[in-house]
Amino acid sequence: MLLRHPHNTEDCRAVSEILQRVGDKWTVLVVGKLGDGPLRFNELRAAVGGISQKMLTTTLRGLERDGFITRTVFPTIPPRVDYELTELGHELLIPVSALGEWARKNTTRVKAAREKFDGVHA
Repeated sequence: MLLRHPHNTEDCRAVSEILQRVGDKWTVLVVGKLGDGPLRFNELRAAVGGISQKMLTTTLRGLERDGFITRTVFPTIPPRVDYELTELGHELLIPVSALGEWARKNTTRVKAAREKFDGVHA
């Protein structure tokens, strides 16, 4: 059988893996806040707002693992830890910022479309 839309499974898998990391709301918000410069954990948590300590920790570890941020520990008492975007993270900031801006501009339109859909399919 000949596929009408041939695709490379490896490409699909790669895109899926990256979108799992960068497509969630916490990643978008964290990357956006770190775009202004390095922040400590509690500064970042306050800046993002509404994120639990566990979720922020999980998000930061994933971003660090994927090379989007660095975690720098300073040998002070108490220890100071800063999070900062890497070069790759700064590249990610461009589409993430655009997506965030698009979402803010189109929230009303999306809500209207949902209400229209829900009214027809109720």
